[in-house]
Amino acid sequence: MRNITPGPSNILRAARRRPMAGALSVAVAAVVALAAGTAPAATAAPADVFGTATKGSAAVVDHGPWDRLLGTYVVPGADGVNRVAYARFKAEGHAALKSYVAALEKVDVAALDRPEQFAFWANLYNAKTIDVVLDKYPVKSIKDINLGGGLLTLVTGGPWKAKVVKVKGQELSLDDIEHGILRPVFKDPRVHYAVNCASFGCPNLATEALVGARLDAQLDASAKAYVNHPRGVRAAGGKVTASSIYSWFQADFGGSDKGVLDHLRRYAAPELKSALDNATGIADYDYDWSLNDAVPVAAGK
Repeated sequence: MRNITPGPSNILRAARRRPMAGALSVAVAAVVALAAGTAPAATAAPADVFGTATKGSAAVVDHGPWDRLLGTYVVPGADGVNRVAYARFKAEGHAALKSYVAALEKVDVAALDRPEQFAFWANLYNAKTIDVVLDKYPVKSIKDINLGGGLLTLVTGGPWKAKVVKVKGQELSLDDIEHGILRPVFKDPRVHYAVNCASFGCPNLATEALVGARLDAQLDASAKAYVNHPRGVRAAGGKVTASSIYSWFQADFGGSDKGVLDHLRRYAAPELKSALDNATGIADYDYDWSLNDAVPVAAGK
């Protein structure tokens, strides 16, 4: 297998989150457009454009630049939370990050096999999310960043609906990548442990890039880390409180509280699994949107 090094041309040399997302967002956008007297423009769905893979392909993408940036600026905490040194990242590594994202935009995604495609999209999502935050830093929450993208952003906040990257000539938003490609194409609930929304409540941004060759092991490790952390699940006195991710995207976890609990048990450590075995439902969901900053922005700034 030969490595693929991102470059200005011939990049492939043969070798979470929000309460309103996905189909609901599209439906509401259509209603808004019709109410304004205009029909929404007909465009190909991202899953249709990027749904083709090359089975057995030996082509890989060089995520080395992203790997080095993650290893430098993601800070694992003693509390089990990985935080990002945004101030230092912006001063020292932002230009390298932009170069990496620009290189990914030139990749012929269809030439990759499925695991390599998953790694490509998740790494692109995470890298662009960090890029968006760094462009506006300092901020206290990613939800304070509004890049446009329609009326719904006035309700949801955040940069997720703005077109921020261009792959295969198609402009894509972060929502397009997560809800238009990763979720419908791969149909793997571990997507939610792979993408990071730059918030404390989100599964960790890993200290290494995803790679197709080790994808399953990396996704399982991320799932276990989140499920067994209080941000993911808390179970005490017969009451289970879970991350809002399991409510917003319940359809990806079996479509019910039972489905969510079955999913959680799969990754839970013995003590948590025992508590979940005695649960019949989920009492509450919560989420913390504060920026996953190694040095939080002071109040009032």
